Amino acid sequence: MTSYQRLALVVILIGVLITAVDTTIVVLALPKMMGSLHAQLSGAVWVILSYLLVITLLSTQVGRIGDMFGRVRLYEFGFLIFILGSLLCGIAASEPELIVFRVLQGIGGAFVSANSGAVIADTFPPELRGRAYGFNSIGWNLGAILGILLGGFITTYFSWRWIFLINVPIGGFAFVLALRVLREKTEKVSRSFDYLGMLLLGAGLFGVLLAMTQLSSGHHGLFTWLFLAVGLVLIGLFVIAERMQKSPALDLSLFKIPVITFSLSASFFQSLGNYAVLFLLIMYLQGVRSLTPLDASLLLVPGYLVGGVVGPLAGRLSDRIGVVLPATIGLILQAMAIFVYAHLHSDTAFWVVVAGSIVNGVGSGAFFPSNNAAIMKAAPPNAYGIVSGMLRTFANIGMVLSFAMAILVASSSIPRGLVYAVFVGTTAIQSHLMHAFDNGIHDAFYACIVMMLIAIVGSVLRGRRPVKSAD
Repeated sequence: MTSYQRLALVVILIGVLITAVDTTIVVLALPKMMGSLHAQLSGAVWVILSYLLVITLLSTQVGRIGDMFGRVRLYEFGFLIFILGSLLCGIAASEPELIVFRVLQGIGGAFVSANSGAVIADTFPPELRGRAYGFNSIGWNLGAILGILLGGFITTYFSWRWIFLINVPIGGFAFVLALRVLREKTEKVSRSFDYLGMLLLGAGLFGVLLAMTQLSSGHHGLFTWLFLAVGLVLIGLFVIAERMQKSPALDLSLFKIPVITFSLSASFFQSLGNYAVLFLLIMYLQGVRSLTPLDASLLLVPGYLVGGVVGPLAGRLSDRIGVVLPATIGLILQAMAIFVYAHLHSDTAFWVVVAGSIVNGVGSGAFFPSNNAAIMKAAPPNAYGIVSGMLRTFANIGMVLSFAMAILVASSSIPRGLVYAVFVGTTAIQSHLMHAFDNGIHDAFYACIVMMLIAIVGSVLRGRRPVKSAD
């Protein structure tokens, strides 16, 4: 790597780190956050879902915005929006305000996270991208570690507001560093926005998520099923509209490239199966085992540390032998870790949780850089921004649905009227509910395993030969 490439990678890692922090830190702070704001229990889930949903929608457009105005400029602008959104979240006075400001924070997070892959592709030649994406995974793992540790520490000893306010100085430093280091290396391309596609996808996902959250809380009325039906229809119309658009939000013609098709499928189902695992583990450790947020977070740190170490090694390995083997082994290890979690009980030794976390960390460290490298190496050079946005879109859709899926499946065992109260920690788990809560978590883990198995199939089907760059 050249000195510029090293500095650019540092800037990218910081950006990915601070956006990754907010995917884990909020989960640990939910109980105190909702209690402080006197919020409705059903609104707790939308503090997380609103952030993920807006990132998902904007990921479809970030690539084309970056192609139009410059990927580096968009990356830097994302920092400013993320800082502002974090500040406003930290001073929010009510649940609706917090949700709105989380949307703003999500806009900045989308500009940073969804654009990072394209900036790497612009900065590094094909033979070094696997290694670069490996180091990029350090940002995600370190961000997740900091999110867990800071979330546990701040929630235990300070106000929950600092989980957002801490982003302000860190984001400010990253913004200044990006201005001084990153250079625009691609020519700007005129592209149009796909407003119809983004509207159909957003409304469709919102309808499905609203229906899933309503079903998990025991609402089975006509409007719940209507939301679900309309949401599914709108997602179907989105697919049809994308095939007819001259400049679609998701360029479905790229699915003619088998590697991209199966790699995106693996990314989607991996997110669908693995994102809710952290949430379920936190609920188990705090709900079933009665640990403090800080103590619960400390048990999960080793896995993220190991994942950060494995990421660069797996990225370098994928550059040498191809992406299929490292990515597939990574998915298998993650499925094995979730299987371990599915057998946790109220008297399970804590070292089992730590061991499962380490296995999961090795798996994620092997999967992400290899899968990302496969997609970007197979992408046409003039579509790096679009493909990077598609990668984040599919992963984010999986993350959004994963959270809702976990609550919905778990609620089949937990009394519906108490599911949100128990899961966000505002109601203590009574002895007669402990068995039901335990079973609900196990059922959710098994649902996650099924999703991981589908991801494994997608990873294998992309072929056994090393991926050649479309350059």
